[in-house]
Parts: sequence; C-alpha cells; structure tokens
Amino acid sequence: MAAFAGREAGAGPVQVQEDLHKLKVKNINLERNVEAVDISDLGTVTERTELGLRKHTENYLNTTNRQVLTISSTDNKEVHSKESPKWGLHFGASQKQLILPRVLVEPVTALHISQGSQHQLEMDMKIMLDLENINNKAVLNKQNCETRLPLITKKKSAPMSSQKAAKGHTVSSLWRLPASPHVDSPLPLLEDDVTKGILSLTEQKLVPPAAKITLQTCPLVSKAVPFPEFHRQVQKSALGEIRSRVDPENLDSVTFPNPKEAISGKYSSGKGNIAPLPSSSSVVSARKSKPVRMYPAQQLESELQIPSQTQPPQMFPCQSLQGPCFDCDVDVHHGTIDQKAPGFLAFKQHYCSSWGSIVFFLEHTEKLLKDYAVPLATINCKKLAEVASDFELNKKPTKSDILSVIKNQSTVEKILNRPGRRCKGQGGTEMAAAKIQATWRCYRARKASVQLRQQQRAAGVIAISWLLHNRMAHVKKALKESRQRHLENFYIRAKHLAANWNRIRTSRRTIIHIPSLGYSQCTREHIPNLALQQNLQMGRLCDILDANVDVIYICPLQLSEELLRYYNKLLGLQAAVRSGNPEDMADLQDRFKILTPEAINSFPKHHMCLATQLKYSPKTIQKIKILLQSRDAYIIGGVPHKDDLAVADMLNVPILGSVPEVAHLYSTKSGSKRIFASARVPTPPGESDISSMDQMIRVLSQLIVDNMDVRRWLFKANEGSGGNGTAYCDVISRLKCYPWLQKERQRYSPERWSKKSAHEPALVKISQELPGLLAQHVQPVNEKRFPTWEKFLQTFLSQGGVIEAFPCAEKVTNLTVDMLIEPTGKIEIVSSGEQLHADGPLRSSGTTIPQSSVDPAVLNSLCLKIGETCKSKGVLGYFSVDFVTFVHPQTMEQQVWATDLDLCYSDQLALTQLMLYMTDGNLDCHSSRFEVSLGSNKMKSQRIQHEETKTPAPRSNRCAAASAQLRHSSLSGVSYNLLLQMCQAHGVGFDLQEKQGTIFILYEDQKRSSLGMITIGEDLQGVLMTFARNLFIIHQEISAPNMQGETNFKMAIQDIEAILGITAENKLKLEEEQPL
Repeated sequence: MAAFAGREAGAGPVQVQEDLHKLKVKNINLERNVEAVDISDLGTVTERTELGLRKHTENYLNTTNRQVLTISSTDNKEVHSKESPKWGLHFGASQKQLILPRVLVEPVTALHISQGSQHQLEMDMKIMLDLENINNKAVLNKQNCETRLPLITKKKSAPMSSQKAAKGHTVSSLWRLPASPHVDSPLPLLEDDVTKGILSLTEQKLVPPAAKITLQTCPLVSKAVPFPEFHRQVQKSALGEIRSRVDPENLDSVTFPNPKEAISGKYSSGKGNIAPLPSSSSVVSARKSKPVRMYPAQQLESELQIPSQTQPPQMFPCQSLQGPCFDCDVDVHHGTIDQKAPGFLAFKQHYCSSWGSIVFFLEHTEKLLKDYAVPLATINCKKLAEVASDFELNKKPTKSDILSVIKNQSTVEKILNRPGRRCKGQGGTEMAAAKIQATWRCYRARKASVQLRQQQRAAGVIAISWLLHNRMAHVKKALKESRQRHLENFYIRAKHLAANWNRIRTSRRTIIHIPSLGYSQCTREHIPNLALQQNLQMGRLCDILDANVDVIYICPLQLSEELLRYYNKLLGLQAAVRSGNPEDMADLQDRFKILTPEAINSFPKHHMCLATQLKYSPKTIQKIKILLQSRDAYIIGGVPHKDDLAVADMLNVPILGSVPEVAHLYSTKSGSKRIFASARVPTPPGESDISSMDQMIRVLSQLIVDNMDVRRWLFKANEGSGGNGTAYCDVISRLKCYPWLQKERQRYSPERWSKKSAHEPALVKISQELPGLLAQHVQPVNEKRFPTWEKFLQTFLSQGGVIEAFPCAEKVTNLTVDMLIEPTGKIEIVSSGEQLHADGPLRSSGTTIPQSSVDPAVLNSLCLKIGETCKSKGVLGYFSVDFVTFVHPQTMEQQVWATDLDLCYSDQLALTQLMLYMTDGNLDCHSSRFEVSLGSNKMKSQRIQHEETKTPAPRSNRCAAASAQLRHSSLSGVSYNLLLQMCQAHGVGFDLQEKQGTIFILYEDQKRSSLGMITIGEDLQGVLMTFARNLFIIHQEISAPNMQGETNFKMAIQDIEAILGITAENKLKLEEEQPL
C-alpha cells in the first residue's frame, strides 16, 4: 500500500508539470476567450498554483498515516428526497447529473501567460472538477515528482455530547461536510459516495487505503424545509455571495461572478493559503468533457470565496456553536428587523444549525408587530432560539408564544390589547373596512335572525296557545257536561232515596262514610295535617249499632294492623255492653270495612280532599262495588265537594247530603247570617258581606254607636272553619273618643239618639280613629296563619266576611246542635252539647253531652226554625248550628244567639255515635237527657219484658265529656299499647256493667301526636273532673320534667276548671232557691 501510494504521488506532479507547461505555451486560446487579461497577474496565479501543488504533494504523501473524518449524510432520506435544495441539487443524484449553476461573468482583460501555464491551469481545473475520471488520475501519475499533491488533513469533529437535536425548519443537511471549506480539507464526498461505504471510497481512491476512517452519526435531526426569503439581501462576506440560477432552457451554460469582485475578495482557509480562480475557458472545456457536480448554496459560497490576506481568519457558523454562551437582543422597529445589524449577523452565525426554525418564528413575529404597528420591540435572542428549537413543525406560533420572547412584553402586550390597534398596522384600513362590513352584515343577519326567531316563536306560541285553548275548551266542555250529568244523576238518585227512605232505613243497607273536607283549595292549603283532620270522625263506624247497617269507612290514612285490631276489639264490645259481661265479645269484622284509597300517596302536595283522592283510586272504587253487591246503599260525606257527586255516579249510589254549591253558599259566615235572618232567630249585632276596608270602617263605626255596651267585636272570614278565620278586638277599652261618645249620647234623649242624624259627629270621630286602632290591637285567633293584622285583613277582604258582637257578659257558653234533614223532609235533632275550649275561647276542641245551659224547649224551637229554613233552601242531610248563651248584665235575662252554621257531618256527632255505641244508651235532645240501662242480665230481661209490655225500662242518667282534638307532641314517643297499659295502671278504663269510664280514639300511628277521649259518668261535675284527671295522668307519664312538649292539655284543664267553678256556683244557687 505504501509503494502504491508513492507511485501515485510521483506520477501526479509530472503530469501536473506538463499541464502547466502547456498552459504557458498555449496562451492563444486564452486570448480568444478572455479579453484584456493582465499577463503578470496570470503568471502570478500560475506560480501560486505550482507552489500550492508542491506543498500539497508533500502533504499527500503523509495521508496514509492520517485519519479522515466523514459524517454520514444518509439520515432522513425521506425528508431529503421529498424536498430538493434551493439550488436544484438532488441529494441522491449521481456524479453525471451534477451541474454547476450559471454565473454571469463580466469581460476581463487578457492575461499574458505562457502556453504551458495556460495548459496546466486547464488540466488542474479538469482534475478538480472530475476527480473520479481515470484519465485525469493518470495525468497525475505522469507528472514530475517535484510537484506534490495537496495534503489531506484530519478535520476535528465537534463533541457529540454537547450537541442537541434541533426541531424546526432546515435548509439542507447542515451536518454534512462542506464542499471545500478549507484548502487542506478532504475532497468533497457526494451523497452516493457516502452511502456506498468505505470500500467504495477506497476503490475510487478518494480516501487513502491506509487512512483511519471514523463515521459519526449526525446528532441533529435534519428536516428539509424551504429556506425563508427576506425582503432584503443579507450581508455578503469578503468575496461576496455567489448567486446562481439554473436556467431551465439552457442547463449547459455556466457563468461566474464579476472577476473584479472575485479578485478583490478574500477568504481565509485553515492555513492561510491562497487559491486562484480558474479561467472561464478551462471551466467551460471541463464542463463539455464531463458533467459538472453542483453543491448546495452555502457550500458553493464557502468554496468560491477568496479571503483577504490582511483580514484575520473568520470562524464558520458550524464552528461557532462550540464557542461561549451567546446572549444578545434584537430590536424590531415598526415590525422590521435590521438584518445588516452586527448583532443580528452574529445571532444568525451563532445559531446557523437551527436558523430555519428561527427565521420561521421571526417571520410571524414581524407580521404580528407590523399588523399592530408596534413601534419598538426587543427580542431576546437566547429565548428565541430556545422557543424556536422546541417549536413543532408546521405549527404557527401563537401570540403568547411570540410575546414570551420579547423583553418589553408588558408594553407590547398593552399595545396589542389596545382596542382598534389592529387597524393602525399593516393592512389596517382593509382590516377595518372588512371588520365594519362584517359587523354590519352580522348586525343585519342577527337582526333578521332575531326577528325571524321572534316570529317563529310567536307563531309557535300562538299555535300552542291555540291548541291548548282548544284542548282546554274541549276539556272544560267535557268536564262541564260530566258535572252536569253528575248533578242530574244526583237529583234523580235523591228522588229515589226520598221515595224509598222509609223502606231503606228499616231494611238491610250499607252506609258509605267519606269524611272529606271539601273546602276550597286555598282553605285546604292552610289546614295543618289535612289527612288527620279528615280522620277525626272514626265514630262513624258505630253506625253498625243498628243490626241492619253495614259500614264502609273511607280512611284518608293508612292504618296499621295494631289500630285495626284495636277497633275490631272496640266495636266487638257491642254484645258485651248489652249484656254487661266482657266475655260476650263478638267479631264484627264482616260488618264494617276500613278502606284507604291508593291515591293518597300519589298526590302528597296537592292538598286534595278525600273525595278527590277516592275518585282517582279505581281499585278502591272496585272494592266498594264488590262490597255493595246490589244492596241498598247511600253515601254520607263531610264538607260537600263536586267530586262527591263523581264518586256517587261511579258507584251509582245516592248521597245523603246537599248539593256542593248550596252547601258552600250557606256554610259561609255571610250565608249563615242570611239563613238566620230568614229563620228570624236571634243573632249577635253585626253586619255581613263586607268586602272592602271603607265598608268595614263605616259598618264598624255604626255598630259601635248603636251598641255602646259591646266591648269586643269579632271579625270572621267567610271560609274560616274552627275559628281559623276569626279575629277579635276590644274596641271600647282602646277607643280614645269613647268618653266623649258617652257624653254625646247622654246629651241626647233616647228618641233623638235613635235618629241617624245625631250619629254623624260620632261616626266621623270613630272612623278617623279606627284604622290605627285595628292595625295595632286586632288579635287573630290562629296566629300561625295570620301573624299580623295586614295578612288577616287581606284574607278577610278577599273572601268577604262578617263583623259581629261578642257577648258583653263575663260567663259565656257555646253550644253545638247537630241536626238531620231526612230525604223525606223530616227534621230531627240528633245531638247537642256544650263546647270545650282547649285552644282559646273562640276555638272549639271538645264538648259535653248533653247540653244543660239552655232550656231544651227554647233550643229546640230555634233549631227547628233554622231547620225549616235550611230545608227550604235545598239543604239535605246532616248539619250543625252553633249558639252562644249568656246572661245579659243589664236585663239579667238569658240570651241565646245563633252564631254559625256548618252544613256537614260534625266531630261532635261522631263522638256522640261512639258514646251511644259504648253505652247502648239513648240521647233525647228534646229533653236534653242521656240515659242508659244497667248492664246486668236481670236488667236485660226486665228491659225485654218492658219492651213487650210497652212500658219503659228503668234507666240511669249519664253525661259525657268528649274531645277529638287533644294534642301532645310527646305522644309520638309512646306506643299505643304502652299508653293503654299506663292508663290501665292508673285506673283509667271503662266499666261495661256501670257503662261509665274512659274511651280512647286513636287516629294514626305514624306521628301519634293526637288522640280523642270520651269520659262517661253520672254527673257533669264528676265527668269533667275525670276528664281533667286523665289528661294530667297522661301528661305526667309521657312528659319529662325538662321537656313538656307542645300540647293543649293544660288549656283544656284550665277550661274545665273554669266550667267546674261555674257548675259549683250554679249548684249552690239551686240549693238556696229550693224550699226547705
């Protein structure tokens, strides 16, 4: 290998010497092609070439012991194959396909050189342009040994550990060896040469066989991207950048730059040697003999540059990456970067490996700053290089990305965010015009769209409203027809019931009890625990006292098995009560049925009455139909409702009651006043049908003037029940003008005072004072529902109401009389009692049966008058009348006023039915006597004998105290079994033989906060004392000392004590009046 290398080195200089000699001799060819060339300059070039060849020949002999560093350029073949370089050079092209671009050459003066020198120069150019040609290599073998080939030196590679794989845009494979960056660098390697391997390079003698070759993989991931074009030329080097264009029409012609620029320019090699520029004729001749190899623009520029001898050596961009950390700023004035600035050129040279990504980023930065007319922005070059290197390919940088590399970011961001700034920048006028047009079009389109949507929505609303109206009208029409049909059927069945009443009442029949509270919706919404209030009449089950009667009780609550067993035992005592023997209990479960509609859980918040829930319970309706089995039956309801008629029509049974419209009309406070007025019974002083505030003040003023002895006035709303819609006010004690009113009355005679003209001054003064007085001193009975006068007044005026006087006596007794108007028109009093007030003086919570405060004859007379009037108004079935009695303080005569009328089945009547069932007694309301027969077999046989002989059996008087509305919150913590056991332990119970004692009524077992109680005894005083004692025992047993709970037991006891005081006083008076 060494000998072969020596021969090659010896033959090369001989051939080169001959070529130089020919170049000196054949100067004629040069004179034909080049004009005005200085002979001295050409000779100087020739001498330099000879010296360079000698030196290179010496260096070439040492290449066998040197290493050649080549860097693989085969990475990312797909990327290189997809995009060709800017110079039109394909990386995979062969040697024959390489063509140097055409460069324009200005004419130069002829050089006076020898013919041999000229010939040698042409041969040198031919060898340099086509090194693989065997003929060219042979020339080197024939040359004189005095000429030496250039020395191939080892190129130092950059350390791999310090490199970083860069992302972004690249112009070409930047890690490839440059074409001829130095004079002493190895010959350029083509892409095909690199890919063929080391053996191919050795065979082609491009690399000495004895060289130590190291191939390193490029640490950078090179990606081919188009090199960006700037609007201005980049700073040229000393020789000037060679601009080449490939002529698509004539690819065979090649031109070079201006010779003056080429000679004046300088290029620094690795050792400072100077390489002359070959003549154009030699280049043309070489191209004709062999296709010329063409390299990328950066490599051609570095090859053809001639450095100056006076300038210091410069470092290449790739070499600058190994220098110290680079940090500088670039100013952008009005969106334009000064690319001739030293800082920018240094930045470009420093980051040449990733310049494609940086240029791509800078283009978007310039565009953004121009668009917003930013006067000055300072870019941090280091930050820019970091962001650009990490930036993804083919992804445009966002505004935040661009702002992140700007030093004066806050100032630039304020300018970018300033409204209307975009219109002041590049294309701002067009942008503003486009924005205005777009906004106007958007406004018009939006307006048209909104109008269209409004029209569509209006059309839809109209269409839906019309459909709903038609459907609602159809439903109303169908409902009206249905209710009309129900009403017609009600009258038809009522006539049938009236015609067959005498037969039905004595034959086998079924009574369907529906204790429904069919008040208006607004009234039902304010009734607390509506279901419990509808279940306070469990005494209706006691209608089975008649052997011909079966009872179906519709319960608004789901009763547990414990409660059902309790009522089975309670109602099974009927035989034991009659015989007086507890062992004679009977099972009467087939005589009564308790049914709960399935719809009670379907409408938990609709406040429906029981009749409506039953209407929407088809399973319960079907059960009732099965139980009836075509026998005679009728319905006894509560407060009548339209759905009562629907249920009756579904069951095809009559109703023993009034039409709902009639019942609602005369059950109101104003309606009852009209009934009492028609019946001509005494009523409290007052006025009805008040519906405005002015009317209220005017009426109340007149009532005060006419009844100056009345201290308290009552305000009753029409639809109030149980005292819930009642309020009171002590007007006289708080009326400031009352003393003046008394003097004014005394000033007139009674006859003159009775005239209206005398009342005018008093009415004016009272009317001025009443509004403020009422607002401050009116007290509603139900403070939970009406906490203020304003709320009560709103309800009062919306419903209408009455104002009536409260009795001026200290002791006032309220009575309730239950009556029945049979279908035949017969009027009967079925119960009477005196009210107990456990929740206040104006709310009834219990009763004592029978009443003993009013002469029975007087009371019966008043009740019959009211009954006749009700019958004339179309009232049918059960109803109750409330009276108040007192002794007038001036006349000392007993007064009885009719105060209220309820056209429904009352709680007192249900308690009376249970009392009669448990005592097997008889209540004679005409004489106000409650009598029972003693429970012994002897008395029973005597009673049967007396019945056969039609002589009355001996009876014992009884009276009872009963309440259906006893409340105690601590009852919920005690089960009913435990409660009954505690009462039994304290001696609270019922004696079947004596037919006296205590009976409990249980309503529900979920909350268990309410119960009913009946106490039966021989006299009223003893009954009331027993009743109060029972309440005290229960309260003590279920209440803790520190937790008394919410209860009305205490007020019931206080009311009973007041009644006991009155009873004892009356008893003493009777004893004094009786003669000795």
